[in-house]
Amino acid sequence: MREYLETQRIEPEKRLVVERVKDFNEIYEFFETKEAASQSDRCIQCGDPFCLNKCPLHNYVPQWLKAVAEKDLEFAFNLSNEPSPFPEVMGRICPHDRLCEGDCTLNDGHGAITIGSIETFINEEGFKAGLKPKFPGVTSDKRVAVIGSGPAGLSVATYLLRAGIGVDMYEKASRAGGLMTYGIPGFKLDKKVIERRVNGLIEAGLNLTLNCEIGKDVSFEEITSKSDAIFIGIGATKAKVAGLENENAKGVYAAMEYLTGIQSKNFGEEYDKNLNFKDQNVVVIGGGDTAMDCVRTAKREGAKSVTCLYRRDSHNMPGSQKEYKNAKEEGVDFTWYAAPKKVLINENGEVVGIEMIKTALGQKDESGRARMEEVKNSEFKVNADVIIMSLGFDPVNPSYLAANGVETNSWGGITLNDNFETSTSGIYSGGDCYRGADLVVRAAFDGREAARAIIKSFK
Repeated sequence: MREYLETQRIEPEKRLVVERVKDFNEIYEFFETKEAASQSDRCIQCGDPFCLNKCPLHNYVPQWLKAVAEKDLEFAFNLSNEPSPFPEVMGRICPHDRLCEGDCTLNDGHGAITIGSIETFINEEGFKAGLKPKFPGVTSDKRVAVIGSGPAGLSVATYLLRAGIGVDMYEKASRAGGLMTYGIPGFKLDKKVIERRVNGLIEAGLNLTLNCEIGKDVSFEEITSKSDAIFIGIGATKAKVAGLENENAKGVYAAMEYLTGIQSKNFGEEYDKNLNFKDQNVVVIGGGDTAMDCVRTAKREGAKSVTCLYRRDSHNMPGSQKEYKNAKEEGVDFTWYAAPKKVLINENGEVVGIEMIKTALGQKDESGRARMEEVKNSEFKVNADVIIMSLGFDPVNPSYLAANGVETNSWGGITLNDNFETSTSGIYSGGDCYRGADLVVRAAFDGREAARAIIKSFK
């Protein structure tokens, strides 16, 4: 328990920048068994582990770290997969510096345990060794319809199938995974990782229907008639707008529109050819992980320059510091304390730049975060051929919600009780359509807890 004094925190090796910006392959290498064991052995096995408490899924982090240190891969794999529907995904994309690693006891002076990288190691090595999450097969006469195959939908399906309950999943896209497949770039999350999990669920009894939009290809009433419960996990895909003059001009795009388009291109699917920004000056507005995904994607797509503009500074970004660091390494420029005021266009209505205003941090608000204040008469121009707005997302509510008595709140989020049940009995929900745009790990939590509530309702 004192190994942290002898062994320093290390992170997995990254591919060289000059190589990784040429493709969309993952940039991090995996730990070797010796490295993972050594890093796990740094854990001091706290009596009240902050890492576990800070994790939305309450993963058994100290326990599987101990198992890795003792080189008991099977036990670590089983522990990792018990509270989490796809831990190898969380190990790659969670903002560990703001969650488990951020609350690690060793973070104060010695360097946090590399929890995320070890979580990835456990599962990749486990799958390589032939280990699989355990499913009993469909043993119940109950069936649940799941609308949407994003993180919340895949999570609820995982835990229902573990209970032997049949799941019929409907996805409007041509591939399952939602945000994890189309919204998160491959350099952070290899799409084969999602395919592997989906295929595992299909082997466990999942009935997956792709290219099927509820309310269009199949009616909500039809799936209701053959289901004992319904889970709605349709995410939040409506881009928030800034209300700027000319923000609908040619050359202004929403972040998810861009990321989805480029991922479709990488899949060899149809996409909007206007999203090819090679040799153009690209500006991204925003400071979250989605903004980092956009700037890093634009670099790989051959943009002439890529600049991120954010109204606060790097320490106050909502996104992961790891992603910010990777973006800087890859040549992205950052301008801090700047807020957008107006999109600048030419006589043909095409983007030529954006007018910004300098900002400063003022008094703290109710949440403890410093308020952003504009500095008078500090406007300045940033030249741009393309502007990508990454300002967050709101739910898009299909008509079948209101038609079936499913209530939403003032900003469009589905309202739920403590059991993740909507205002209509037997209809459950979770993820971004309930929370607004949030972390994948929280959507996974919602799906897990909704599944538990559904299972309980069947007894």
